[in-house]
Formats: sequence, C-alpha cells, structure tokens
Amino acid sequence: MRGLTKRYGDRTVVDGLTMEVAAGRVTGFLGPNGAGKSTTMRMILGLDRPTAGEALIGGRAYRELRYPLREVGALLDAKAVHPGRSARRHLLAMARSNGVPARRVDEVLAAVGLEQVAGRRAGTFSLGMGQRLGIAGALLGDPRVLLFDEPVNGLDPDGVLWVRRLMRSLADEGRTVFVSSHLMSEMQLTADRLVVIGRGRLLADAPVAEVIAASSGNSVRARSPRADELAGELAVRLGGDGVRVRRGAEGEVLVSGSTAERVGAAAHAAGLPLFELTAVQASLEEAYMELTGASVEYDAGAPVAERAGR
Repeated sequence: MRGLTKRYGDRTVVDGLTMEVAAGRVTGFLGPNGAGKSTTMRMILGLDRPTAGEALIGGRAYRELRYPLREVGALLDAKAVHPGRSARRHLLAMARSNGVPARRVDEVLAAVGLEQVAGRRAGTFSLGMGQRLGIAGALLGDPRVLLFDEPVNGLDPDGVLWVRRLMRSLADEGRTVFVSSHLMSEMQLTADRLVVIGRGRLLADAPVAEVIAASSGNSVRARSPRADELAGELAVRLGGDGVRVRRGAEGEVLVSGSTAERVGAAAHAAGLPLFELTAVQASLEEAYMELTGASVEYDAGAPVAERAGR
C-alpha cells in the first residue's frame, strides 16, 4: 500500500496508509471500530476505489489479475453467499468463474470440516459454519495471498484453535496472510507482525514483541517486608527518565520504566531485603489500548451504574 487514502465527502476513512505485508508470516491488522480496516481490505480487493494512492498485490492492482482467485483468497463477509445454494454449488460457481478444477471444491470442503453438510443450503448454516464456508472460498484457488476479516467470529473454541493453526500453516508454506481481528489474545498467539491503525492512520507496523515491549504496562514487581521504605528508596535511586514507582498489594512495589536488574541493584544498595523480583510483561491488549486510546471513535464512556454513582 502506497499512500492509500479513501474519503467520503469531507470524511477521511483511510488516510495515507503506506506499508508492506510480506510473505511467510501472519500479519495482524488491528484498530478500533471505524478505524478503516474493512475499507482498506476492500480497496486491496478492488471493491472500493481509492481517493488517492494504490494497493498492489505482487506489483499489480487486483483488477489486473486474470484469475484473481488463484492469486488472492479473501473472507470479508461470511454472509455474502446466496442462501438458496448449497455449500458445494456455491464453491463450484466460484471455481468455474476462475478456471479452478471442480475436484478442488471437495478438497476445501474437507479441509474446513464441511464435507458432511456440503449439500445443505448455505442459508441454513450457523454463523460458525458460514465462517468455515467463507474460509473454504478463500482457499479455493490455492492462492499465495490471503485476506481474512474477523475469521474466528462465531466459532467455538475448537474452531478458533483450528483457524489459528490454519493461519500459521499457511504462513509456514510461504504465503502472505493478512488477518484483522478484535481478539487481542488470539492475535498475540497467531500473528508475527502487527499493523495498527486508528482513524485511518498508521499507528504501528512492527513485530508483536516490539509492540508489547513499547507499552508502559511493562513493569517490575518487587516484594519486601519493608515495602514502604523500598518504594521511597527506589523513587530516589531510579526516579526520572520515565521511571514510575508505586505501591501495589500488601508488601508489593511496582516499578515501570526500569528493569529487574536495576531494581534489584537499587534494593541491594539500600540494604533492603527482597522476597520477590519479577518482570511483568504487558499483554497485547494493554499495548493495543495504549496505542489506540486517542483514536477510539465510538467511546461509550463509564458504565451507566458508575455514572449514577452506584
């Protein structure tokens, strides 16, 4: 994507996105509701026309691909299926439109676990079954590039685990996997790299570990029988340069912006005993909330009971 921009009147939904989604890894695409994720994916697939900039797949626009399903597979909306068609007929129509052999239909139905219901009308499918059918459609042309928008929506825990393993296996085969999700815990387990946007602008494009490491939620927990003294000594000896010292639960002192080594050395220099010294890593959810806090478009504010003082 190079300067990819989409405006509707005076509203900018995607604002100058420039990034590369590389092969051989799972790239997570994150952002609050209304951040522009779905619009970005639609522009990659030629469903929306950019106001400015471009989105290229292997150096070409989607509209230039002769047999697009063989090069790009996508799941944007699991409900985008004629409800009166069976799963097999839906996939067969897709296959014929792109010169994909009919035998591939049964292969992908088996791959997603729908071979036993292949003759059922798609309109009778549950949300999770619809997601599996959509994933089968994305895999149909055996493409090198795959885009998934919320692929685990509606899946049970077994289904979520299956999708996670599928994404990893596709990346391990050298394919490009670009997946959006609101499930931070799942992205932390699945993605190699993260692209985070807010109000259409790029906020982060880095490995998962790097995004988490940049969070202020990373801290050191020290536990001592003289916790009050320890907190005071650490504030004096480590204060400044973004270091924050605060009391935690009974006997605990929490230090952000420093390392366990520095905290331990400072406690030793002060002659204070330690019962515990632990580096506490922030979760991806904490890092994400910190990154996107100023970009949330639909902020519900405090719960009703809290606003009422209860």
